[in-house]
This record gives sequence, structure tokens and C-alpha cells, in this order.
Amino acid sequence: MYKQFMRFLIAVLASTGISLSACAAPPPVTYSSAGIPGTEQAVPSLAPMLEKVTPAVVNISTESRIVTRRNPLLDDPFFRRFFDIPNVPRERRTQSLGSGVVVDARNGYVVTNHHVVEGAETITVTLRDGRQLKAKFIGSDPETDIAVIQAPATNLATLPLADSDALRVGDYVVAIGNPFGLGQTVTSGIVSALGRSGLGIQGYENFIQTDASINPGNSGGALVNLRGELVGINTAIIAPSGGNVGIGFAIPSNMVRQLLEQLVRYGEVKRGRLGVTVQDLTPELSKAFGIELNQGAVIAQVSPDSAADRAGLKAGDVVTTINDKPIHSSNELRNTIGLLAVGEPLTLAVLRAGKPLTIKTAVGVFTPAAVTGKAINPRLAGAVFKEIGPGTPFYGQIEGVLVDKVERGSPAERAGLRRNDVITGVNRQAVNQPQALQQLAAKGAPLLLNIQRGDTALLLVLE
Repeated sequence: MYKQFMRFLIAVLASTGISLSACAAPPPVTYSSAGIPGTEQAVPSLAPMLEKVTPAVVNISTESRIVTRRNPLLDDPFFRRFFDIPNVPRERRTQSLGSGVVVDARNGYVVTNHHVVEGAETITVTLRDGRQLKAKFIGSDPETDIAVIQAPATNLATLPLADSDALRVGDYVVAIGNPFGLGQTVTSGIVSALGRSGLGIQGYENFIQTDASINPGNSGGALVNLRGELVGINTAIIAPSGGNVGIGFAIPSNMVRQLLEQLVRYGEVKRGRLGVTVQDLTPELSKAFGIELNQGAVIAQVSPDSAADRAGLKAGDVVTTINDKPIHSSNELRNTIGLLAVGEPLTLAVLRAGKPLTIKTAVGVFTPAAVTGKAINPRLAGAVFKEIGPGTPFYGQIEGVLVDKVERGSPAERAGLRRNDVITGVNRQAVNQPQALQQLAAKGAPLLLNIQRGDTALLLVLE
């Protein structure tokens, strides 16, 4: 029976062209040193790049004191003694964790987020090798959320800054930081989008969006390309559930490079201004101007005696480039000007009535117009009102007049005004300059003020 089966099997295989030897047992599987069966090709890995990069990414811990508000009666010694209330301290100590990137090993400069070190009394930098160094605060810029601290420059590694303008959607990136205080952690993903703005996270926004996991504690950490170059500083996430959902944002390295020198030199960013109010170029405006562009920034207003005014810019001009950099929106124009120091030269390509023009000027000094409440109306005495300028987080975000100061116990405070309120309207008329506020508020009683206070809009009536 066995011999008959074998003759049948040989006949079947012969009819299909398969030899009996092909059915022999397979040879033993061999493994290369890389661990891949049957091949000498190495396993793809980010480990060699990360071994060079991670020593330049540090963990940051801070300690600060927060003054807590309490009822003024508790500050009265007689009240406390009468009711036998202990004198509880009005402040408490807090700790926070974040990340940072060494960008200058020779001088020990570490870039991180402003919100990581804001108000910190002590800053401790922990290196990959376990060393803990006491760092010194150098300077920060709340409007871009960038800060620089300095650690003792002893055998530090550094990360080179890449040209973030060369990034493309789909490029692979790696995020390195200290999520939830776990210690240095690496995640990977791609560039999901570029030039994200209008999110209300910062005053100047030009974010890289990535799906590389970024969580609390990653703030200030590195976003690097596969060459191990810094392309961004991780700063924020959109997290409806409180954790990462694949939408993270990083500040581009080119923005960091522009701010770094000023932060080191001055401890702050000294912004100037061009002196224009701009809006996006829409298809309707393109049609009205008789041009074929679909993107750009339209000058809606030119401030008197500003750098723009002296250079000859006019309302209706469409700005297409600044210093050879294309301008696609009003936000791009604002970011470009806001990242330049006072006195830096500007070359603007504009379209005026459809004809191209080149206008040269320089970033001007911003001196905000201001007026005292006493000069406007007795009910506003004790307050100082200023134009919203580049040095405030409200610049470009809201049109109005900033309440810069309010004296305690003054008529303005009793009326309900608070420092950093923004007055957007008086008696149902919009205002964006202190002079306009003065004209409208001087017309008598009552005064109806539209106020923006943080995320809340409210009305104040001054009889």
C-alpha cells in the first residue's frame, strides 16, 4: 500500500513539474547579528541618533511661592485676637516639572518654556547622566512662551538648531521630554501641519503641529528631526480628555533662534512696531482691488507718525513679502514684525492699485499712547489707560484700550475697573485708542463700558 501511494505521489508531482527534492525538509533558519531571519540587513532604529541627542535634553524642576488671597479682616490683629484666629501664612510653596534643551554648551544656556519657569525661586536642571545643577534665570518672553536659563557649563551636550522653514508635512519627528515627571521619555510621529495660529495659546503663534505624543511635563522639551537637529520646542497640546490625543504643538526653531540673542542680551524681547492695522486678503478684496492674489495681508489703517507712515505705506496696500519672506496672512505679517528687534531693516513688497512697489523702512520704537482717567472723567480717576502694544499679550488678539493701572481705593476701582481689563466700547461705540476713549467718555453721564476681562465679557455702568 505504501509503495502504491509513493508511486501515485511521484506521478502527481511530475505532472506539475515539481521535483521530489523540492519537498524535502527546509534548511535550518539562520539569524544575522541584527536578529532578522535570513538576512544580514540591520534593524531600522532611532537609537544611534537618540544616543547623541538625549544628553542635551534636560528635566527641569522649579519651586515657587504663591501668595493666597484671603479676607482683609484676617489681617486685622484685633479681629484675629478677638476670635482667636491663628496667623496663618498667606503664601504657599509650589513645585512644577518640565523639560529644556541645551542650545549653547559653552555658556550653559538652556531653552525652555516661559510657563515652566515663570515665578520660580529655584530652578534645578537634571541631566541624562543623573547630575543635578542649580540654574539661573536669564530671561523670558511670555508672548512666545520662550525662556532661557543658565546651568553651570560643565561637560554639557548641545543640540544644533535646524532650519524649521525646511520642514514639510509628513516629515518624521521625535519628541523628547519629561511627561508626568516619569523621567526622560521619547515618542515619535510626523509633522501633521505647519504654521498653526489663531489658537489663543500665545501672543505670537506659528506652531508646528505633530502627532508625536506630548503630555504635561513635555513642555520645553525637544522636537527633533531624524538627523538629530532641533526643529521645535514642545509647548502645548489640545487635550479634551486631559491626555494626549495626537494634537501637539511646538515652537519652530527659527523663532527660537530669533529670540535667543535678545533674551540673553536684555532678559526680554524688545519689540518694535511698523504702525499698521492689517487684515487677511480675501477673495472679495482681491476682486475689489483687481488683483489675482488669494493670499496676503491688507493694510487697513496706518498710524500717524509711525514707521509705516514715514515710509509711505497706505491703507489698501497689499503686503506680499517682508525681507523676501512670503506673507500669506495678517498673522504672518504680525509674527514677522514681532520677532524683529527695534531698528532692524525692512523691505516690503506691496501691491498698490494692482501695481507692485518696493518700500524700505525699519522696525520702529513703540511708544504706547496713554491717558489718565482723571483727564477723561472724574469717575475714572485713579486709572491709566494705554494703547495695546506689542509688549502685551492682548496685541493682535483684541481691539480696545488697556487698563494699565488702577489705584487702590480710587473712583476707578470703586467703579469696578481692574488692571489688565480691556475696554472695547464706550456707550455702544467701539474704541481702540486712548484718545477715542477720552472723546467718548467726556460727553457726560452715564458711561456704559464694554469690558473684556480674561475670557469674560461684561458691562460696567458708571452713573
